[in-house]
Amino acid sequence: MSRPYRLQGENCLYLITSRGNGRQKIFVSDSDYRQFMFYLLRSKEKYNFYLYAFVFMGNHYHLLIETTQPNLARIMHYINSSYTTYSNVKRNRYGHLFQGRYKSILVDKNSYLLELTRYIHLNPVRARLVTKPEAYKWSSYRGYLTKAGDGYIDKEQVKKDIPLSAEHYRQFVVEGLNGNRDPLKDVYAGFILGKTDFIKEKLEDLKQIVEGKEFSFKGELTNSVKDSEIMDSITRKYGIDRADLRKLKHRPSKEKKVVLYLLKRYSNLSNAEIGEQFGVSYSSVSKAAGSVERQMNEDKRLRKEIDAIISHFKG
Repeated sequence: MSRPYRLQGENCLYLITSRGNGRQKIFVSDSDYRQFMFYLLRSKEKYNFYLYAFVFMGNHYHLLIETTQPNLARIMHYINSSYTTYSNVKRNRYGHLFQGRYKSILVDKNSYLLELTRYIHLNPVRARLVTKPEAYKWSSYRGYLTKAGDGYIDKEQVKKDIPLSAEHYRQFVVEGLNGNRDPLKDVYAGFILGKTDFIKEKLEDLKQIVEGKEFSFKGELTNSVKDSEIMDSITRKYGIDRADLRKLKHRPSKEKKVVLYLLKRYSNLSNAEIGEQFGVSYSSVSKAAGSVERQMNEDKRLRKEIDAIISHFKG
């Protein structure tokens, strides 16, 4: 059976779900939750989307995000591949961490945004992990109850689209405990959630994309930097030319690892495309980038060094 096409667009709201392979745990310790949040926030910086709500459970997670560009696939590839690499390195294992592809549902924001935030925030209660949603640490619910938010969700965007006071929102969520309302029962064709007019509009969009054979998203817009600018900054910093960097195929030097890390984080290139340039596999790109990130957390001098490089191409 072919996989369903994902309708990608700008200013689209999506409910994202991803589960552990074979329902295995993807989060084991608090450090795992923190690292996943780290990659989520990094992806926001890289791909410029809004985060409305989230919950991280033991063997799955839910995100409610709104894109500003047609780049959902790149967002999710960055998050899941980065976290998979981190988890596999930490636990000395190989292979898939997540069960197949993530599930994405295109959402009619005007009709289902509020209901879906409640669905997400009640997940830990319905799983009997806590008795009250505010008691669960790894969800955005607490951010809805404070004026400033939690530093993770885009609070101003949330207030704009959900103009409820903290107390009224709390009441709305608590009311959900008294019923069995499941908004996902209304999903159409497995990937659209909305009123009839919204569904018709999005199906027409999909038809035009398919008929126009616009299946390649190589030109997706991001907050990316040209790879040439990153390379120029590296060569200036370390006094090594591009040809020499590309020749280092075995046991990459620190300089080459930094290049791989910065290209993965800031450029619009895929891991495979980066690897092709430097004579390494796509998995080696992920491993090198993960290695640099861990070292930056432990070595302030390296972090300062890399921040100086970033300042050259980010202005």
